[in-house]
Amino acid sequence: MDVRAGIYAVLAIGMLVLGTAAAPVSAQAPAKEHKLILHVNDNDAARMNLVLNNLTNVYDFYKRKGEAIRIEVVAYGPGLHMFRKDTSPVRLRLDQILLAYDNFVYTACGNTITGMEKAEGKPVKLIDDVGIVEAGVVRLIELQEQGWSYVRP
Repeated sequence: MDVRAGIYAVLAIGMLVLGTAAAPVSAQAPAKEHKLILHVNDNDAARMNLVLNNLTNVYDFYKRKGEAIRIEVVAYGPGLHMFRKDTSPVRLRLDQILLAYDNFVYTACGNTITGMEKAEGKPVKLIDDVGIVEAGVVRLIELQEQGWSYVRP
């Protein structure tokens, strides 16, 4: 081996060593954000409480693991009673969850509200902090298309 080849070999080894030392050990992947839709379309207190149990259990599970979680509860049809000020069998619990948890939303179907108002001849009033979408079923579709996990307890 000639001198020039030896110098190149030493330089190549040096660059490998320096390159390896200068390279990051391993870039940590960003933490996954979990996204869950919970669906309510029954006017049944037991099912509504099951949805709220799912919300708090899933939320607490991922928080203990240090992982992000976003949850949306979508109600339509008879399930809209969950969010009504005058008929919700779980109103107290909804208010307690609003105070204790973050990074979740309650969503009501605008079509259902319109139908109930027409049938009852009066405005439907929702509990505080409930968002309204035009169509609850469409909301479920759109969130699933965005990668949200769907559960109907």
